[in-house]
Amino acid sequence: MSDLELLTQSLARNVKHWRSVRGFTLDALAARAGVSRGMLIQIEQARTNPSIGTVVKIGDALGVSVTTLLDYEQGPRVRVVPAERAVRLWHTEAGSFSRLLAGTEAPGPLELWDWRLMPGESSPSEPHPGGTVELVHVTAGELTLTVEGTDYRVPAGASASFEANVPHLYGNQGEVPMEMVMAVSVPPVP
Repeated sequence: MSDLELLTQSLARNVKHWRSVRGFTLDALAARAGVSRGMLIQIEQARTNPSIGTVVKIGDALGVSVTTLLDYEQGPRVRVVPAERAVRLWHTEAGSFSRLLAGTEAPGPLELWDWRLMPGESSPSEPHPGGTVELVHVTAGELTLTVEGTDYRVPAGASASFEANVPHLYGNQGEVPMEMVMAVSVPPVP
């Protein structure tokens, strides 16, 4: 079985599981996530490979991390994720990418990401649930972080944190690749 098939089946199983745990109907989850009921059915039947944006919306609506939705192993309390198991969820032809390095429920979803943005590229993000916080640490280049329309320059070696329940964008307006590590903490679903 290919990695993509394994992830598609894991996503199907985990969305069904967490929807059941939360007591959500398909219609309720569709409304909370802003995703069509038909898309959820296709996901739960492992008949589609949704975009990362769709997976993030479903995770946010369920109050679980993307890692939890894509997890295909039940592991011990200590979980080591080998480099080759990091999941590349977004990339461009120019070489920009985001990789989900690790995640856990603590008590809400907590995710660790590795990002690279090539010069002139950007990646927008829709607002996450209230109480979501993102931390970024730039290791190379300079990040232009746009939160609610205001640009913040974050050079290599610097870090930033912000409440991510508003529109935001990660951009590279420089001339060299920008690399950063990002942690995302989402509050648990009540």
